[in-house]
Amino acid sequence: MRRTAVTLSQVLRYSVVLLAVFACVAVLSLLVGPAHIEGIRTVKALVTGWRDGAAVLTPAEKTIIFSIRFPRVIFAGFVGAALSTAGVVFQALLRNPLAEPYILGISGGAAVGAIFAIIMGWYAFAFAVPGMAFIGALLTIVLVFAVGRSRGEAGSTSLLLAGVIVNAFFSAIIMFLISISRGADLHNITFWLMGDLGLARGIHIVFLGICSLAGGAIVYANARSLNLIVAGEETALQLGVDVERTKMILLTAASAMTAVAVAFSGIIGFVGLIIPHMMRMLLGPDHRLLLPASFLMGASFLVVADTIARTAVPATELPVGVITAFCGAPYFVYLLKRKAL
Repeated sequence: MRRTAVTLSQVLRYSVVLLAVFACVAVLSLLVGPAHIEGIRTVKALVTGWRDGAAVLTPAEKTIIFSIRFPRVIFAGFVGAALSTAGVVFQALLRNPLAEPYILGISGGAAVGAIFAIIMGWYAFAFAVPGMAFIGALLTIVLVFAVGRSRGEAGSTSLLLAGVIVNAFFSAIIMFLISISRGADLHNITFWLMGDLGLARGIHIVFLGICSLAGGAIVYANARSLNLIVAGEETALQLGVDVERTKMILLTAASAMTAVAVAFSGIIGFVGLIIPHMMRMLLGPDHRLLLPASFLMGASFLVVADTIARTAVPATELPVGVITAFCGAPYFVYLLKRKAL
């Protein structure tokens, strides 16, 4: 069955619905935790505002809601949105349904930078670990593009191969750094490698939010061109699309969004793999609708995963990457079985 063209009203309608889903998920996440806080008072505090709402809550409840849970919910939302949006772009441009935000080796480069900072004892400084991770990710992007470009063109196959080679090299470096690490550093390294949203600070959230929204806007501005490129590069050229320029803009924006998300949250797998698939199955392949839908659903998904991670086991907190892997692996098996039938 052929799908009709997506209209602006459809995009707005679905976006409003998915934004409402995120709002509901965020409120539920605020209510869940070791410290029980009455839901009605929490909602009233959020509706009436910070100052007026604070009077509804006790000082301890105010700290838990506004200083711990609320920033973490927003942080998880931006990370999930960035990874999902990047996943849509990589799956489309690389023509690989298994593509995800870390396929170009970004995770490996970021991990090397972060682990180096942890081993050096720089994690006490606000931007040390994420800063080194971001530098590592950016250097990886430059390296992959330099290796993967052939005759001035960024071919899908060459970029994939370059990403695999760079990832393998960085994996060897990561294993070496882990092998020479001490006990305390090993714990920090392990949590970072499996995704950790517990160390988010206000300035981190603001920076990540700006980058996620800016990257999402750049990608969405090229949604129509992305549709044409996916349909066929020759067709896109005939319709006036500068294919190579558009591909570089989209790949750079998606890579930068991934780099920022990885720098602040660690490596969180499967978000950028399963959310684009899920939204494509539900809403179709048109990127004018798929991109905003994946952005918002990715935010909701990671908020739910993080809520489970911090409440599933009493008196301890799981890395959020463990939860996304538990969710993503069965879903991926389902996709394989579904395509095989």
